[in-house]
Parts: sequence; structure tokens; C-alpha cells
Amino acid sequence: MDRLRKHLEEIIELTDTEYERIKSFFTLRRVKKNQYLLQEGDHAKYEFLVLSGIFRMFFLNEEGKEYIIQFAGPNWWMTDYQAYFNQKNTTLHILCMADAEVLCTTLEGRETLSAELHKMEHFFRVKLTNGYVAQQRRIISLLSGTPQQRYEEFGQLYPHLMQKIPKKYIAEYLGVSRETLSRLYSG
Repeated sequence: MDRLRKHLEEIIELTDTEYERIKSFFTLRRVKKNQYLLQEGDHAKYEFLVLSGIFRMFFLNEEGKEYIIQFAGPNWWMTDYQAYFNQKNTTLHILCMADAEVLCTTLEGRETLSAELHKMEHFFRVKLTNGYVAQQRRIISLLSGTPQQRYEEFGQLYPHLMQKIPKKYIAEYLGVSRETLSRLYSG
């Protein structure tokens, strides 16, 4: 749980009493490689803070084609936010790509923390804003960037993921074929 405190204190300062209250809203979950945190149709009960490991969040279309929404590594927050905030069933899958640990919190827990500690409301707002900005950047990149530009941007933003994620998934994320990614990678 000390990793949680370190993560929170990148944005807010906490007293020991505040931190004790905050950590009571989180539970630790260990996840094995190829285990799902969420699958389409599940109730999106939790938001997850990745402590270790790597996850792939994706959508499957009617033909079963996978569209990768994001990867998540240590210190990233993730869930199907549309389902989580609306307390609906998820349309996305979150799959563990390497043995991992996550901290889980419910929407009710998040709301209670935000109401009790203004600092936590600020923390969650900063994280949500950063996530929105990253998502917007990704959409613009997919709509207007060349494969080369998308590849270079991914490498600059997420160098730690480039070596840990199989190339076929990076290709899917970038919207290119594996052959194109191989050319970009070797070039």
C-alpha cells in the first residue's frame, strides 16, 4: 500500500491519518497473465490502479476483430469508464499481459473519498484530465498521423512498453499491419 501513498503524493500531500482513511477504500488484487479484469458484459464495479504488470484494454466488434483502446502499466488507472461512471455493464475487455497487482476501488468509495477529502477530489480530477488529454491525442494521431508518426509517438510516450508488449499488439494499437510495424521497427 505504500506504493499507493507514493502515487497519490505525486499530486497531493497527505497526513498519516488521511492516508489511513484513503487506503481503507482500496483492495489489493493479484492478477495472472491471460486473466481478465473485465470482460464484455461484466458489471464495471471497480476502477483499477496498476501497481505492477501490463494490461490491454480492447473492444471486440461483431466479427470478433480486436480494437485496442489502451495499454496500462504501473501507476496507470483504468476501467471501462463509460460503464463505471454510469454503473452499467462493460463493453470492453481488460486482459492481463504479465502477472500483475492492482488496487481496486468502487465508484461509491471514490465518491466518498472525494466528499470527505477535497485533496482526493483534486487528485481524481487531475488523473481524469490527464487521461482525457491522452485519449484526445490518440484519436488525433489515429485520424491524421502517418504510421511512422504514430509509431514514433508511441515510442516517445511509452518507451517502457515498447520492449514489454508483443509487436502484434503494438501494431493493432497503432492501426497498422504487423508487416508495416516490422518495417517501421527496423527502419
